Amino acid sequence: MFNRAVSRLSRKRPPSDIHSGDGSSSSSHQSPKSTDKWAASLENLLEDPEGVKRFREFLKKEFSEENVLFWLACEDFKKTQDKKQMQEKAKEIYMTFLSSKASSQVNVEGQSRLNEKILEEPHPLMFQKLQDQIFNLMKYDSYSRFLKSDLFLKHKRTEEEEEDPPDAQTAAKRASRIYNT
Repeated sequence: MFNRAVSRLSRKRPPSDIHSGDGSSSSSHQSPKSTDKWAASLENLLEDPEGVKRFREFLKKEFSEENVLFWLACEDFKKTQDKKQMQEKAKEIYMTFLSSKASSQVNVEGQSRLNEKILEEPHPLMFQKLQDQIFNLMKYDSYSRFLKSDLFLKHKRTEEEEEDPPDAQTAAKRASRIYNT
């Protein structure tokens, strides 16, 4: 659900596009590349499905993918309206990420852990404090390493090469090369 909403948002055209009469768009300046948006903030990265995918790849290599999975599960949980579905999701989040027997346990402060009794009466923000802890852990730890990682830097270079291919020289560059020889 979270991913579908994000992908719909990411398909919208940026406001900087100017549309000509024939339906094509021309832009006086390029919209920011995805890697530029990702580098601006962790929030931007987590709003972009491709950014989430790349960040997960990185976290998997660092053996901490559970952090972003927990954060995403909490985002999805907050949007759940049906009480029965909310109870099921709350239990799943608890058993997957928070229980002492969790398969993908996240690193949250001990006194902040929830006990199973609270799962019987769930509410949309019941995981907020823990989600905030994990967000801050990612923001101040793994996110900065991600921005320096080969995975991120290779993606950034690929974007730059696609934007400005070496054989797509401007007429001015070609002319100056011809006349300066």
